[in-house]
Amino acid sequence: MNTISQARKHKLTYDRPAPSFFEGALLGNGGLGAVVTTRPDAVVIHFGHNNVWDIRIEENHQDQIGTFEEVFAKLKEIPEHYVSLSDESWYREYVSMTCENYSFPYPRPMPCGSLLLGIDRRTTEVLGHTLHLENGLCEIAFLVENTPFTLQVFVDQQSDRLWVAFKESESYLESAASIFNRIKLLPDPLTPKEIPSLRASVDLSKKQLSFRQVLPVSNGQEDLGLGNPKDRAFRLTANVSESSTLHTSENELEAKLEMELGFVICVQLEEGLDSDVPRESQSIGLPSRQSFDQAYDHACASWQAYWSCSGVVLEDELLEQTWYRNLYFFHCSVKPEATCPGIFANWSYGKIGSEWHGDYHMNYNTQQPFWLAFSSNHVEKHLAYVNMVDHVLPVSRKWAKEYYGLRGAYYPHSAYPVEMSMMPYPVPHWGWEICETPWTVQSLWWHYLYTMDKSFLAERAFNPIKEAVLFMVDYMSRPEAHGEKWGDDRHHIFPTVVPELYELTPGFKKNSDCIVDLTLTKFLFLAFVKACEELGRNEEEAELISEVLEILSEFPDYPTAESQRGEVFVSVTGENPEVVYNVPNGITTVFPGEDHGLHSSPEQYEIAVNSYLNQRNEGGNELVFLNLAGARLGKLDLERFKRQIAYCMLPNGTCTDKLLEAGGRYSDTTDFDYMSPMGIWFENFALPVVINECLLQSYNGILRFFPNWPSEKHAEFSTLRAVGGFLVSAAAEAGEVQWIEITSKAGSKLIVYSPWEDGVRCISHRGEEIRRGSLIEFDTDKGESIRLVRA
Repeated sequence: MNTISQARKHKLTYDRPAPSFFEGALLGNGGLGAVVTTRPDAVVIHFGHNNVWDIRIEENHQDQIGTFEEVFAKLKEIPEHYVSLSDESWYREYVSMTCENYSFPYPRPMPCGSLLLGIDRRTTEVLGHTLHLENGLCEIAFLVENTPFTLQVFVDQQSDRLWVAFKESESYLESAASIFNRIKLLPDPLTPKEIPSLRASVDLSKKQLSFRQVLPVSNGQEDLGLGNPKDRAFRLTANVSESSTLHTSENELEAKLEMELGFVICVQLEEGLDSDVPRESQSIGLPSRQSFDQAYDHACASWQAYWSCSGVVLEDELLEQTWYRNLYFFHCSVKPEATCPGIFANWSYGKIGSEWHGDYHMNYNTQQPFWLAFSSNHVEKHLAYVNMVDHVLPVSRKWAKEYYGLRGAYYPHSAYPVEMSMMPYPVPHWGWEICETPWTVQSLWWHYLYTMDKSFLAERAFNPIKEAVLFMVDYMSRPEAHGEKWGDDRHHIFPTVVPELYELTPGFKKNSDCIVDLTLTKFLFLAFVKACEELGRNEEEAELISEVLEILSEFPDYPTAESQRGEVFVSVTGENPEVVYNVPNGITTVFPGEDHGLHSSPEQYEIAVNSYLNQRNEGGNELVFLNLAGARLGKLDLERFKRQIAYCMLPNGTCTDKLLEAGGRYSDTTDFDYMSPMGIWFENFALPVVINECLLQSYNGILRFFPNWPSEKHAEFSTLRAVGGFLVSAAAEAGEVQWIEITSKAGSKLIVYSPWEDGVRCISHRGEEIRRGSLIEFDTDKGESIRLVRA
């Protein structure tokens, strides 16, 4: 499969000027992000970076928050007949106090300024732009006195630089030199006034414009700018080629531009500790056509390596387009060498990208983009998330010990990529979402399953997983969580909070054994037991394993209710199955819990399918989440899925979060599009994982082919990654699997649901053999390839 050619088919084209942030072309290298916008009178490129944040943080009231037991004891005294806990004055005041730190506008991603190239509209017209997915090249089309010109813009994949030049065949035409008449750097217009002023520099002899911004760590205004060693800074610098000339302008950070033939611009973003970013502007060298071409060749090679990891050919244009475009955005927005992206990744401007601090939300938002990494064979991208887990682990341990008085780590509801000494959002009605602790570490186990990398398991995954297990064992073993008052022998998860639905309720009527807590905790416990076995730590961890197995033997049942479609899973016992969810709680045993799916017993499968079909979701959270569960059940309506993608699509090709239904938290007067202007929703780049699960499933360790693909449509995929460390390729035509090729990267046992009733012909270095039965099993050698066809 020629994946470069496949990616090339799905370029993004805009046939007019694109002045708004959400019309512009998205570029990036996983650290640096750039949005290329076009006005009728200018090209304006906005810069951001995953590493660049307003790092100030408020951590007030630490001595007033108290402990979990103290707050829990007071909450138990609130009368059950109250409508809301907020009817109690002390709790209203407590919530207000614990919310205060989060109400400040920082921390947040810090926009890094913009480059403006001015145009004389009397001679030059902006026609539109095209973004090429195969190499990350944005081409802007101009008409200059009836002669077409193309400006090429791309982000360097080796350093934080952006390059600008005319297409080489046009760059030496005389009229090309008249297109741009001014160049300007624009600091972000909403840069906080209370932080130190930027330092601007225009050096005509160096053909350079530059500004430097300090990002102080202090949250006390009297200390701002006094040189704390933890302060950070960034510098944005633009250089024009030697053949061009800059002239003074009346405006700061602006120069009149006299272009010559062979015009090139290079923009560089430097970021880091304040002490590491030079105080004075440094020459980054005059860009030339040769340096442009070299950087472009390196960028093309980097993109080629990325696209070579996997690919699809689908007889469905929108689904194929969705797969390639979102994998493109994913590559632009994340890499392990940079800070893990928050909600809106590395693109920001003004207030865009700052809602909810652009932070880490651990009840799906932060995890979801990385669901894509495993089956799409880009596991290395997940290391950015693993680094984030390492970052929050110390404060999570501290919170477990000092707030809960328990072992292990309690992972946060919200977190920042800045230094923290307490939970940013210690408000009980969301901060007590117990599911977030197992959910935070779940993908560390997936990373192992999809790679079978024992070094990773031992060195990066095992400790954060164990810390979560320690907390959950202690939490479920508290006297309040099991015993006679429950009327059973189970270990319960109590109290807890259903993800963003009921908060804490008087009498805790809806605050025990939430289904997402149960399914993720079961996943966590089973993963830990298996990890100990894989690493030979059964003896070392015998006591904790024994505690885990005891709880699993006395584990609560999933809550169910009788709906119009029959028995369904619900988020908590006693819940009305017609409730409108915020996140798709009722299907979490399918995904992310992976307890139910096509492998389930007929009885359990029926309940899971009923739950999926009965699900009511308000929208804004389910575009990937719910549809992925549908694919896992083999029940996803692909035509409806495509219509929802189109409903959420922005002009830049990304999908935003849009509402679907009133009746939950939203009313009939709510703007169903209110989340679109907030930023680029990083979480929805995971859309290709839904398509992957329609083509190949392996979550239970057995490969299943085309479980949710329409029989009348052709489909082919190349080197998708499967549990067990297998790279898998296959094709289907007219409802029949044509061939399968599997490479074992780890030498694991291979088990396949046979797609052919009359047997499988297996071809490998061992020779050929015929296998029959519904399950086909192989012992494999590391590096071995196996081809399967109909017998």
